Amino acid sequence: MPTEREIELFKLKAEMCKTFSDYKRLLIINQLRYGEKQVGELADILKLPQAIVSRQLALLRNKGVVTPRREGINVFYRLTDEKIIEACDLVHEVLLNRLAKNREQADRYL
Repeated sequence: MPTEREIELFKLKAEMCKTFSDYKRLLIINQLRYGEKQVGELADILKLPQAIVSRQLALLRNKGVVTPRREGINVFYRLTDEKIIEACDLVHEVLLNRLAKNREQADRYL
């Protein structure tokens, strides 16, 4: 039986996972693996409206995933922890493995 402390920790984990549940946020995180970027840069690279990128960055900032750095009038965003990239890469690998397994199963029946 889990303790109250363990349950609270799992609730916090679930909240963190929700942060990564939008593909636009994952695209942003993936771009930030290469270094800090401005909102406009991210919008151009991802072909998304700047307002959407700003909104997603605000959510990521509020959840502690990215941090801003002001340089004059420019604001640059970067990841708060490199482990975020490792976690995203791990989920990516699990997904690819599952897709490969499903394809193997499908091929057996085709």
